[in-house]
Amino acid sequence: MAHASHDDAPATAAGPKVLAVSDRHPRVRTIQVQRPTDQESSFIAATMKGLGVTLRHFLKNTLRGRKHNDIETVSYPEEKFTYPERFRGLHRLTLRDDGTARCVACMCCPTVCPAHCITIVPAEVDDKGIEKAPAIFEIDELRCVVCGLCVEACPCDAIRMDTGVHARPVESRDDAIETKDTLLARGVKSTAVQGGEGPSWREKISTSK
Repeated sequence: MAHASHDDAPATAAGPKVLAVSDRHPRVRTIQVQRPTDQESSFIAATMKGLGVTLRHFLKNTLRGRKHNDIETVSYPEEKFTYPERFRGLHRLTLRDDGTARCVACMCCPTVCPAHCITIVPAEVDDKGIEKAPAIFEIDELRCVVCGLCVEACPCDAIRMDTGVHARPVESRDDAIETKDTLLARGVKSTAVQGGEGPSWREKISTSK
């Protein structure tokens, strides 16, 4: 038993109006073409309507003042939006009690950085409790994608992006590189306990019970 295909079915009411169907093949049909009117093909009415919307918004934003208009542009840097608390601003390095950087040059942040914008050169230090410290710590803010992975990967709470400071415009690429001194200048003392509970944390728990 043969089944009629969808192409052989007659045109529905939602489609074009069929004027005639070929005797040789039902897919060959004559349909009625809806030609646009002279007013629609000239686009004069649509152009005038669009210009009217533009003129209405122009007069509204010009005469009503900045507080009552629909302009979203601000005159930066004289005017600034209030950034949310989770805004990721420029990086900074946190400090120890003695004012030195908490970074131990573990290379976690440059390893996890997808943009490879962090450069660290480790160096040995005299402190017996710290194996290494960064001799060079640089971040290329032009390459940074502001993902925050460096903050998440740091085991020492040494780097943060909670400054709330937006990256400044520069004329040279060298001016966009944050050095160790500029990162420490924004730094604050960290309240995190570096090293956690230490290797004897099980004994501490047993004695507290």
